[in-house]
Amino acid sequence: MDKILKKSDYYYDLPEELIAQDPLEDRASSRLMLLDKETGACEHRHFYELPEFLRAGDCLVLNDTRVMPARLYGTKKDTGAVVEVLLLKRLKDSSWEVLVKPGKKAREGAVLDFGGMMTGTVEEILEEGNRRIRFEFDGIFEEILDKLGEMPLPPYIHHKLKDRDRYQTVYAREEGSAAAPTAGLHFTKELLSEIEGMGVNIVYVTLHVGLGTFRPVKEENILDHHMHTEYCRVDKQAADTINRVKAEGGRIICVGTTSVRTLESMTGDDGIVRAGFKDTDIFIYPGYNFRAVDALITNFHLPESTLLMLVSAMAGRENILNAYNEAVREHYRFFSFGDAMFIQ
Repeated sequence: MDKILKKSDYYYDLPEELIAQDPLEDRASSRLMLLDKETGACEHRHFYELPEFLRAGDCLVLNDTRVMPARLYGTKKDTGAVVEVLLLKRLKDSSWEVLVKPGKKAREGAVLDFGGMMTGTVEEILEEGNRRIRFEFDGIFEEILDKLGEMPLPPYIHHKLKDRDRYQTVYAREEGSAAAPTAGLHFTKELLSEIEGMGVNIVYVTLHVGLGTFRPVKEENILDHHMHTEYCRVDKQAADTINRVKAEGGRIICVGTTSVRTLESMTGDDGIVRAGFKDTDIFIYPGYNFRAVDALITNFHLPESTLLMLVSAMAGRENILNAYNEAVREHYRFFSFGDAMFIQ
């Protein structure tokens, strides 16, 4: 099998103590590794220095999705057993696709009570064990969720989040994600204002992050991996700005893999970004020909993950693995609350 298609060729050894458990007090004080995608050369800086590496006429693309407090704890009406429910995707009316733990307590027909404010009935068992649950409540679902729900931090974060806004970007506005687009967590409003003042275009797209992004790749041949769909949208203003910047020779710099997946899903073979929305299951791995994106600001990703494969498509697998091994040696902080990389 070709080296780029083997899951095991995207493995690197990460000491557990390098997995960031808490966000830094100052968002922009994270470290920033600069990676030259052509040569593989690395430079170590800080995120607040990012403006030094941007140019007037560039376009920064940010994902404005907002994380829902999507983790709920319900009790089975008949037995009182506790069931954890993670909202993944709104289906229709008051039905959601959810992840449940433990699954054996959420068979079809099971009724769950959520703090006396809402009930949920398991209507169907979906692929890979997800459930469709129909919720019944009085009032507004989002307000009830705000009272009952917890932020759905990834399983490798064991500390409790003191301030739930620290798992939101400062520009989050379109509610619908089950996880944060974490590359954007490093930006402050002041830093964005400084970047805009330099003549860099800033546009917003939306991709609601589902857990499919983080599902482990189980098959050794990565082509056998099934990507789940996620809703994404590009409005006309963003599409027009991106297309103009490209025509004028500016760089399209995505913040986060979700922005990359959105733009590449909405761009034709002619390199033109189309406004609109869709459910995307795009899977980007080495050999992929980028149509819209020139550079990427991203965090450090899990070994053997689809996100590591995406960044390898942009910078080359060997360049990425060499950079990750250097980040380990230099004690960078990894994953959602960790440090950042600028691939250019």
